[in-house]
Amino acid sequence: MSLVNDLQWRYATKKMNGKAVPQEKVDYIVEAARLAPSSSGIQPYRVLVISNKELLEKIKVAANNQSQITDGSHLLVFAAWDGYTLDKIDEVFSKTTKERGMPENAMDEYKNRLWGYLDSFGQDWHKNHSAKQAYISFGLAIAAAAEQKVDATPMEGFDAEKLDEILGLREKGLNSVVILPLGYRDEENDWLLNLKKVRIDKEDFAYEMN
Repeated sequence: MSLVNDLQWRYATKKMNGKAVPQEKVDYIVEAARLAPSSSGIQPYRVLVISNKELLEKIKVAANNQSQITDGSHLLVFAAWDGYTLDKIDEVFSKTTKERGMPENAMDEYKNRLWGYLDSFGQDWHKNHSAKQAYISFGLAIAAAAEQKVDATPMEGFDAEKLDEILGLREKGLNSVVILPLGYRDEENDWLLNLKKVRIDKEDFAYEMN
């Protein structure tokens, strides 16, 4: 039950105290995000780990001046591919076969079938699908942060175009999807800290169909 207890402890921290998160904890959270499942193991997203204060100040402006971005220790930016291509798929499967000690063409049939499926959709579908995969990684990062007793605040309230420009994401074929400041709660000044966590009752949330 430890994960459930950790999730009961966490909340969307509104005010952080500026204390630095130890690097080993940041690394742990990022590793949990890296190990997240993704469709066909493609991982069509990347995570930017930002601690540069000048850069964080610029990002804060693009994120409606939310203070956690600069009062926190690190900011994780989850950025998804802007589209699938055969070259990108090839790169993923080449790495897989090499690391598994398999012949280079061992997964060609599956790869070609997968690409035929993905190629049948347009770029808007690709971007949406990649973003969904990024959110899986994002969720595990939140859980890992809670396990490490590091506060984290999920944020979608930012200007994605401005953030992409600040970070040069377009040139990398990426789009910012969601961001996650990491830090520690300001126990004296966070209005949300002592309020009861409220969620939908279990019987209204999970429908059992036996």
